[in-house]
Amino acid sequence: MPRRLYSCTPSRLNAWLDCRRRYRFTYLDRPQPSKGPAWAHNSVGASVHNALAAWWREPYERRTPLTAATLLTSGWITEGFRDGEQSARWLARARDLVSGYVATLDPSDDPVGVERTVATRTKVIALSGRIDRLDRRGDELVVVDYKTGRRPLTQDDARSSLALAVYAIAASRMMRTPARAVELHHLPTGEIVEWRHTDESLGRHLSRAEEIALEAADADDRYRAAVSSDASSAPSRRSRSAPAWDTGPGGPAPHAPPQPRPAEPEPRPSADPGNPGAAWPSKDDLRRERASVGPAAVPAEIDALFAPSPGPICGWCDFRRHCPEGLAAAPERRPWDGLAE
Repeated sequence: MPRRLYSCTPSRLNAWLDCRRRYRFTYLDRPQPSKGPAWAHNSVGASVHNALAAWWREPYERRTPLTAATLLTSGWITEGFRDGEQSARWLARARDLVSGYVATLDPSDDPVGVERTVATRTKVIALSGRIDRLDRRGDELVVVDYKTGRRPLTQDDARSSLALAVYAIAASRMMRTPARAVELHHLPTGEIVEWRHTDESLGRHLSRAEEIALEAADADDRYRAAVSSDASSAPSRRSRSAPAWDTGPGGPAPHAPPQPRPAEPEPRPSADPGNPGAAWPSKDDLRRERASVGPAAVPAEIDALFAPSPGPICGWCDFRRHCPEGLAAAPERRPWDGLAE
C-alpha cells in the first residue's frame, strides 16, 4: 500500500528538529499537556501582525499611519505583561512601530495576498502554511515575513529559513508564477533582509522538508501504535503528571488513593434554561481544568524516541513544567523577559 502523505506545516517540521519531546506534547499527546503562561513578546508580535493584515484590508483612502495605529490599539493583546503599566508602554511602542512601517509602504500597491494560506504536495508530504504577505514584483512573487523580535536579522536568516522557502514553492505552484525572492521585514529597525533562491536551493529545502517528514511520520506511527496498544491492555492508566484527584474515565490511579476534589465554584447562570445544572464555565474553571493536564503515559521506548534536546531555549518552552531535563537545563523565564526593555 502507498504510504499516506505526512500532513504538516513548517512549524511542525521545525518543532521536530528543535525538540522531539516538545513535538510530542504539541502534536501527539491528547489532551495536550497544559502550557505555561502566555509570553508578552508573542502578544506584541501577534498584535502587530494582526494590525498590518487589517491595514491592507482597509479601503485605499484609509491606509494611513493613523489607521494602522488605531487598528493596533483596538486589537492589542494584553497577555503576558507584568502589569498594566508595562502593557501600556509597549502598546505605545507598537503603535509607533506599525505607523512608522506603513509610512514606508505604497498604499495603492495591493499585495497578492495577506495572511494567505498556501499549500503544496510531493510524494511524501502535504505541506501548508500561512504567509504574512505575498507581493508581486514585476513578473514574480515575493514572500514577505514580518519580524518584531529584538534580535537583528542577517541574510543567513532569510537564506536558511525552511518556512520561507517552502512558502515560495507553494505560492509559485498555486499561482503558476515564479517565486524565488523571500524577505524578512524587521520592524524595530526598519531593515529588510532579502534572499533570492535558485531552483536548486528551493529543491534542497523541499528535499530537507521531506527528510524531516519521513522521520517524524515514522515516530508518529510508532507513538500511535504503542499508545493504542497500551490503552487496550491497561484502560485504567492515566497521565503520570495528572493530579491524584483527577480520576479520569478509568477511575483513580492504582498507586494513589482517591483524594477529595476541590470545592466546587459558585454556580453561574445556566447555559441552558431547560437544564438548570448547565452553567457556562468561568475562566477560573477553565484554568483549573487546564492546569490538571499532564503528559500522556507512554511506554519507556516511546519516551526515549521523543527524547528532549535540553539547552538554553528550554527556559522559553511552553511545556517546561513537564520536562525534568528542561527544568535543569535553563532557568525559568518570566512571561515578559522576551521584551527588549
